[in-house]
Amino acid sequence: MFTISTLILALYLVGFAALHSLLASLWAKGRARRALGDGAMRWYRLFFTLVAVATLLPLLRLFYLNPGEVLYSVPAPWRWGMVAGQGIAALAFAKTFLAAGPLQFLGIRPDDGGSKLIVRGLYCRTRNPLFLFALLVLWLTPIMTDNLLVLYLIATVYFILGSVHEERILAEKFGAAYLEYRDEVPRFIPSPRCRYPETAGQGPNRDRLDGDR
Repeated sequence: MFTISTLILALYLVGFAALHSLLASLWAKGRARRALGDGAMRWYRLFFTLVAVATLLPLLRLFYLNPGEVLYSVPAPWRWGMVAGQGIAALAFAKTFLAAGPLQFLGIRPDDGGSKLIVRGLYCRTRNPLFLFALLVLWLTPIMTDNLLVLYLIATVYFILGSVHEERILAEKFGAAYLEYRDEVPRFIPSPRCRYPETAGQGPNRDRLDGDR
């Protein structure tokens, strides 16, 4: 079932995740700040985004050349229900991404160090809505191949570990404000109601630059 192409894809995915996490780490950012200065660090996130895109393109080509053996294909009408679920999750992802400030998120607008903790919108129900919706888009795929399965499994592990890594950074950056938020709002499974009072206009107004990694 699994071939040499599956192994190559798996190794590339692990390398991609390792590089992505390394560049997002406080250690790498600290080294870059000492080497380049605070002025250049305003553009670190743009550099991070460009590296992510550049390393993602070969991965897409690998999947294009080696789609893998089909493991299952969900028949209609269940297939269309899964596709509809993917569409809803993709729209929710886009809405959340736009609400988080896409220009600063991607680094196109330089980081001036003034980002705040976002607790409004879907962030009052789940701490990681972008990861959640991305996982729904992946796992609702109606046609599964062996290479896609490897991708989705590694991506799931990466998103879980990435959320832990990201939350450590946010806790260090925002301190007690983030710890309070973390204690009230679930990591992935959304709460049926907002769990954090700031979203209702109570307390200080806090915004978060999500994915500050």
